Amino acid sequence: MRAATVRDGEIVVEEHPDPQPGHGEVLIEVRAAALNGADMMQKRGFYPAPPGWPADIPGLDVAGVVRACGPDAARFGPGDRVMGFVGGGGQGELLTVHERLLMPVPDALSWAQAGGFAEVFTTAYDALFTQAELKAGERLLIHGAAGGVGTAAIQLGATTGAEVVASVRNTDHHDAVAELGAHTVVTPDDEDGRFDVILELVGAPNLAANVKALNTLGRIVVIGIGAGAKAELNLGALMGCRGRISASTLRARPFEEKAIAARAVERHVLPLVQRGAITVPIAETYTLDDAPAAYERFAAGGKLGKIVLTMGGE
Repeated sequence: MRAATVRDGEIVVEEHPDPQPGHGEVLIEVRAAALNGADMMQKRGFYPAPPGWPADIPGLDVAGVVRACGPDAARFGPGDRVMGFVGGGGQGELLTVHERLLMPVPDALSWAQAGGFAEVFTTAYDALFTQAELKAGERLLIHGAAGGVGTAAIQLGATTGAEVVASVRNTDHHDAVAELGAHTVVTPDDEDGRFDVILELVGAPNLAANVKALNTLGRIVVIGIGAGAKAELNLGALMGCRGRISASTLRARPFEEKAIAARAVERHVLPLVQRGAITVPIAETYTLDDAPAAYERFAAGGKLGKIVLTMGGE
């Protein structure tokens, strides 16, 4: 099989041995795989794949067709359309994945959308509901709302009945972000008021202002640190509002926790997708042969939605 491959800090397309499904696994013929920030970090040598996943093939998002099932894999069968959040290896023509990490692809999603769904919606759902316990009527601020996780979080927050304030630096994206369900779209310099939940996708520079903006019993969830990882924290201010800060990544979690997260998204989010209440914005698609250009486009920034590699096929 062919796959996007990390070689000396660059992305090239190389041949690799075809994988074979093991116990509880299925072999997927990949149709689409989105790029994520973790792939950019892996390319630079800063975020290696967890043990058991391809060390040199990036890709946390995958969607495709089941071609074969390993022993005791009975949840899906050959020909089924599946998608999932994986530890790596998604940006190749074939991938073996344990069936419990996968979910069916709703008819409402194209292959490109399915290939950009699982990582961002699992991350956003886990942050907003498992960690922050967001409820209807609460006020939610999303920093960096034009990215993949941000656009997922806007839609999840809005369908829950929260008041969603989206912070987006590029004003060219404000109208499109509002169409996803944000009640208010602001630039980072114009954020105002207090919030019950703050989803931090930018990083440390926002920490002090985030704490000051918390309502009583407010919660901050940090899942992005692209602008920096270290900041000074005023514990007195956090104590004063009885606030809470949590942070996490998904990629390195134990298998069982990832499977539980996948079931939560399958149960609570896929019905919304199927009835058209939630979508996956796509910025651009590239063929596997154009994977280096896709990485350059991702690094350039200024996009709204996902950059996706497509592998062809029906």
